[in-house]
Amino acid sequence: MKHIRLLFLTTLLLLPALSPAVEIEGVTLPDTIELQGKTLQLNGAGIRTKFFFDIYVGGLYLEQHETSAKKILADTGNRRITMNFLYGEVDKEKLTDGWTEGFDKNQSDERMQKLKDRLASFNALFTTAHRGDSVVFDLLSDGTTHVSFNGHEKGVIEGSDFQQALLAVWLGKKPADKGLKQSMLGR
Repeated sequence: MKHIRLLFLTTLLLLPALSPAVEIEGVTLPDTIELQGKTLQLNGAGIRTKFFFDIYVGGLYLEQHETSAKKILADTGNRRITMNFLYGEVDKEKLTDGWTEGFDKNQSDERMQKLKDRLASFNALFTTAHRGDSVVFDLLSDGTTHVSFNGHEKGVIEGSDFQQALLAVWLGKKPADKGLKQSMLGR
């Protein structure tokens, strides 16, 4: 009887580890995805909040699990960031202002000058987001960032320096949401 109880308890403890997906606020994030023939694993996910409102569920996929933001920012492998909106409506201006602020907070003036035109092109890709919408950023090992909105590719931005700046919005020294940063780092 003791062995059966021990087996049952062990099984219960292992179930979350065997789960094929993570669910946060009704948003399901698969544990793994395929990107350019490589398997990426969910490094971490959490909720972006602002003024006590849940804005979106953010997820970070990497080739190998990593808890160091510095290492992730320096990585040149394939990576994916997902945003699944929970809030009723986030207008384009708020999104683009957020990107600009996030880049500005985490980059030197010199780096911002180099990124300025590409950030403007990036911001032009966005439209107002509504509950249920999803944005995917595929940061590829060739230095390109592919932006998709609800499964449709919106555009491509060149440069590994742009990828690092984009990741820094979530993982930099001054992230948009410290709690989400910790969640994306799998902590």
